[in-house]
Amino acid sequence: MRGCCGLVTLKNEPVPLKGISVEVRVQGFVADVSSTLRYENCESSPLEAVFVFPMEEGSSLYHFHAQIGGERIEGEIREKQQAREEYDDALSSGQQAFLLEESEESGDVFRLSVGSLPPGQEASVCLSYVSELAVEVDGALRYCLPAVLNPRYTPAGSESLTAPGGCITVPAGPVPYSLSLSAQLSSPAGISAVKSNCALSELEYLREDQTQAKVSLAPGHLFNQDVELLIYYSRPHQASVTVEAGLESAALGSLMGDSVVMVSLYPEFPAAVDTPQSSCGEFVFLVDRSGSMDCPMSNEGSGPMRIESARNTLLLLLKSLPLGCFFNIYGFGSNFESFFPESVEYTQETMDSALEKVKGMQADLGGTEILQPLKDIYSKACKPGHPRQLFVFTDGEVGNTKQVISEVQKHAGSHRCFTFGIGEGASTALIKGMARAGSGHPDFITGKDRLQPKVMQSLRFALQPAVNNLLLNWDVPAGLEVVPVSETPRVLFRGHRLILYAQLRGKCDGSLVGRATLQYSLGETPQKIEISFKLQPEQSTGLTTHRLAARTLIRTLEDGESMEECSWGEEEETAEEKEKKKRVKERVVQISTESGVISSHTAFIAVNKNSSQAVQGPLIQRNIRAPMMYKLMGSSMPMMACMAPSPPVAMACMGAPVAMACMGAPVAMARSMEMSDCNFTVQSAFGYSDDDLSNTAPEPEKEDPMLTLISLQKADGSWELSDSLATVFEKTLQEVLSSMPGEVSDRAVWATVLGLLWLHGFRADLKDEWEFLAMKALSWVKGRAGDHVKLCLDAGISLLGCKVDPQTLSV
Repeated sequence: MRGCCGLVTLKNEPVPLKGISVEVRVQGFVADVSSTLRYENCESSPLEAVFVFPMEEGSSLYHFHAQIGGERIEGEIREKQQAREEYDDALSSGQQAFLLEESEESGDVFRLSVGSLPPGQEASVCLSYVSELAVEVDGALRYCLPAVLNPRYTPAGSESLTAPGGCITVPAGPVPYSLSLSAQLSSPAGISAVKSNCALSELEYLREDQTQAKVSLAPGHLFNQDVELLIYYSRPHQASVTVEAGLESAALGSLMGDSVVMVSLYPEFPAAVDTPQSSCGEFVFLVDRSGSMDCPMSNEGSGPMRIESARNTLLLLLKSLPLGCFFNIYGFGSNFESFFPESVEYTQETMDSALEKVKGMQADLGGTEILQPLKDIYSKACKPGHPRQLFVFTDGEVGNTKQVISEVQKHAGSHRCFTFGIGEGASTALIKGMARAGSGHPDFITGKDRLQPKVMQSLRFALQPAVNNLLLNWDVPAGLEVVPVSETPRVLFRGHRLILYAQLRGKCDGSLVGRATLQYSLGETPQKIEISFKLQPEQSTGLTTHRLAARTLIRTLEDGESMEECSWGEEEETAEEKEKKKRVKERVVQISTESGVISSHTAFIAVNKNSSQAVQGPLIQRNIRAPMMYKLMGSSMPMMACMAPSPPVAMACMGAPVAMACMGAPVAMARSMEMSDCNFTVQSAFGYSDDDLSNTAPEPEKEDPMLTLISLQKADGSWELSDSLATVFEKTLQEVLSSMPGEVSDRAVWATVLGLLWLHGFRADLKDEWEFLAMKALSWVKGRAGDHVKLCLDAGISLLGCKVDPQTLSV
């Protein structure tokens, strides 16, 4: 796919963005990233450009500087309002200035204002951040360079169309900037492989023991999708402890002055934990039905539509639930609907009723409003003896992210929340924040990923016996005190990585060895993991651990602040509440300025105070646009650029989503608009809502026989013999009946054994998706087949012509 990008003049002349360079340094489970944007003012007047870009939730943005005319201008952390005033003062006096802010509504969105760039002047901006890497289902670590902020669609126009709001279309063309990405990898666990959704250079090992390696993005990459790196370690479950020295210039006793410890744990639980043992639970599925769900899963325009994938996933979920549990399904958009007034018991009747409604689910509920259905769910009493498990599916962003997370957190004691971000652009702050607040697990489905296996993995987590009662104990020599920075989570799942931070206070005159012990309960059995570590700080680690610890502490304070604000509601704050809010803000500002890590209450400001003369001429504001992300209806949708008299400038948009690269292909926002006001959707630019969106679906594909087979299964796990079932096996009903062993009189037993054999014989590669419904079927066969199982297995293998080890289906 092709698309335009960069600064667009009123005459659609060349954009100033010339190149993007990203350097990634991965150490264990942590990435340190530096990204440089190089651009040029092609105008005849001084320019102010405003970039808005996404970043992984939880990232610690700790450094910012600009380079203009050979002079380096360092960014400094200030209280946010103070930084804004300094920026405005600098522009008023003709000085070059830069302002970098975090959104007050969502911690994964940032805005960079670049002011008073002289005509013909080149400049570069460098941003650095550190982040913890997510663990995928297969154990890989995932690094993502986002290419979009929010997949909100507007109607596509022709090249000559002038859209409402004075938006002039720009024909699609080559991306006019370069993108380079290189990654340095280091881990004592050994690096076994690196995979990506984009073309990479060959992995080059820097040491014989394969503990260090490097890889880079292949030349010619078009920034039309998120760039993902999947990093595989040879010994992924190897625990590690990092001790990092504090700053000599910082006060002892402060976070930055003392040493900080990072404990990385990726426990390997016994195989028994993988087997769901619980038949109880209340399962609530909350599905996004906004207009943007009616677009392809892949940004290449291929694959099923997102709403179709959601329907197929719900089919799998409904067939995989255990008998005796309770369930309900909600759809949300501008309003919401639920299948049942309250959760109902899982029976054949209720499952059939839900499946009929799932078949009719469409992306027809308008915008994305998730808070109200959440409140409705939480208003319903939990079922005694049935822990509530909430599954949330969404592809977009909301304007009240912190309020939504706070709502989940308020009810954290009564449920777990599992979240799924569908497609490029799903808010990492929303998806990760809700899962963190609800002690669940977040997952992202991008590119050609299948939604189903990731959802079934979370169902496995929900059905597992809880790994709980987690407690991290420290054993350090006299004279040292360990002060926890991060809270130990309440629960832990198989496949989860645990990173905890602590501050080391005091001095050690004796032993230079400490020990950390993680104690937990697996079912009724107590367990523990012990790690010994050297107290001597490691060399050349920079301040990565301190910055991540600072971000953890800031996030804890900000989450608490959001909780307080939500509890006040519309009531006027008391003097005590105002004072408490003030103290929290002061504490956040203090940690942020001391650590250099940005927060919702601080911003980076950089002013070129050494310029010999003021920049002359009227200041022009321009919008920065991103590459087009989607191809629909068989052709590229044209890029759209919003042109408005300056100041202010309107938000840029495209025929596809409002898209932008993480410090790569940003989108412009009006400087006069607060980010929280526009919610980063095209509605704020043009007044469109998801109700106005429509896509022409691709030609319907032949139904997957596996989905047909699953749809025919009964709630108890069995199948009935029918023409439809025989068609899945590519046999006639008479052929199936004539092959049934004479000793077997129960047709359902024969049909169920055939269904199991077909799954194992022809869809073994998708076992993660059908494993639970097969377990139900096996359990049913065990209770009904008696001594005839072996006869059915042998006859079934002969009929279907598949190779399946009978021991696989041993009952």
